[in-house]
Amino acid sequence: MTEAERAQALRRLRSAEPVMRAGITESPLGVELAASAVRFVALDGPLEERWHAALAELDQCIRPLAGSAPVLNEGGVYHGSWLESTGTINVEVLARFAPQLARDTLLLFAQHQRDDGMIPYKVTADGPGFSQIQIVTPLARVVWRHFASTGDRALLQTMYPVMVRYDAWLARYRDTRGTGAVEAFCTFDTGHDLSPRFWFAPDRAFRGDAREYDPAATGVPYAAPDLTANVACQRTYLGLIADELGEDGQPWRDAAQASLDALHEQCFDEDDGFYYDRDRSDRHVRIQTDVLARVLACEVGDEPFFAASLRRYLMNTRKFLSHYGFTTVAMDDPRFDHDASRNSWGGPVNFLAQLRAPDAFERHGHVAELALTASPVLAALAVADRFPQCLDPWSGAPGYTEVYSPSILWFLDAVERHGGVLVRPDRDLWFSGLTPTRLDHGAAAKAVGYARTVDGVVWEQVADDDLVEVHRDGVLAFSFPRGWRVVADRTGAVRAVIGLAAQPVAGELRLPTLAIALTVSPNERVAIDAGAAAERVAVEFVGPVFA
Repeated sequence: MTEAERAQALRRLRSAEPVMRAGITESPLGVELAASAVRFVALDGPLEERWHAALAELDQCIRPLAGSAPVLNEGGVYHGSWLESTGTINVEVLARFAPQLARDTLLLFAQHQRDDGMIPYKVTADGPGFSQIQIVTPLARVVWRHFASTGDRALLQTMYPVMVRYDAWLARYRDTRGTGAVEAFCTFDTGHDLSPRFWFAPDRAFRGDAREYDPAATGVPYAAPDLTANVACQRTYLGLIADELGEDGQPWRDAAQASLDALHEQCFDEDDGFYYDRDRSDRHVRIQTDVLARVLACEVGDEPFFAASLRRYLMNTRKFLSHYGFTTVAMDDPRFDHDASRNSWGGPVNFLAQLRAPDAFERHGHVAELALTASPVLAALAVADRFPQCLDPWSGAPGYTEVYSPSILWFLDAVERHGGVLVRPDRDLWFSGLTPTRLDHGAAAKAVGYARTVDGVVWEQVADDDLVEVHRDGVLAFSFPRGWRVVADRTGAVRAVIGLAAQPVAGELRLPTLAIALTVSPNERVAIDAGAAAERVAVEFVGPVFA
């Protein structure tokens, strides 16, 4: 690759008009994208066209519901917003591109809270739905991160009592056995449609009332690990919000610990190192699903446990690591469903699971594994004819539905997280250099450019297969080799270099007045202090396991 190609990418980046190209200049999404000045270009390959198509199709997922302001809809065949996805993890990613739309979507669920404290599992044009709970990503964490990113204290003040009341509702109605765990009454409580986890369980709660389970059904209520982990994490963040609002957050932290204790006691199998549902006969439902990934994404477990889970399950090609993402049932289970053409959580790769994965991997510093597993998925979406819910784990072929906001947002997130400029809730900036120049299936670019405006400062990153250059307000700020991530504060002062590639990468961090020579291993974080390398910390890199 050449300096000329990076220069060409920079010229094209500076003249790019993504909102106009996507045809969304008049929409709420287009207005917010224009304010953040997010831009992306790619020399050769399909990535640039797909990125702009993603913006256009995301705009199709923005529309009012039940008299609301324009809000995010799930998309595809799902006409409305779902709490497990649209109102939580989808909104969290959307907020980096359109914070007001994200805020309005969060408020949608608060506005439709029932008098007894239940938050609807969905809101459609016909109004709220209450026939199941469907909680996966903790709502309080999404609200807290939105506050951390925007300083929107009013959102905390509005959402906090809403979430407190819902916590009380769950404690009252979803712990019938008094174990402290949160119970699933039906398949749809966890959104696990067609999963053998819920064979012979009803789809919905008894007579459409989420407070009741069918007494004639076998198995349910389950003491459910993902629901229990959700509430544990939710309570931790309610504690942070309480502290911020001048209340005592310690009771929430105590409640979170009680939930974690119940999770371990009811759902954890020491021999398997796995979390299972416990049924009403006090037996574990021994099927390995993406429940483990959900629990880990809810901040359960320390780094050694996470690394062990990677080796045994998440990075194991007999279990959950397919070439095209994480499957929803272990591949060595005979009940694994190979059909990605339907709404199935019984095997195929689901983009909601992909979108939730960073909360598990990045919390423990396993960024190189996350980037490695994302690369084939990015290639698959780059050449796909739609943004689907599911992928075929073997071929990467798109499966069920289209114009699906989780896959659209995953694509936008993956481009930014692994090869662009990402603004963190802690106010750091990530300049990630795993440039998509080595993608298969004709998806690779020769060079790319990514830009966004932060606090009035224009940041531009251009990269090829060798080098990444970062410009601040039109002036070269620093450069580094492909395969690193540079962490900086809002002024551009470099704080750390992180190994994003799956192998050690040697090179120089070139600053305006000096160059720092480094070799950075996968997952290694090298602190930069006073223009020199300082403390180094790293976690083990767990590559794909084929045993």
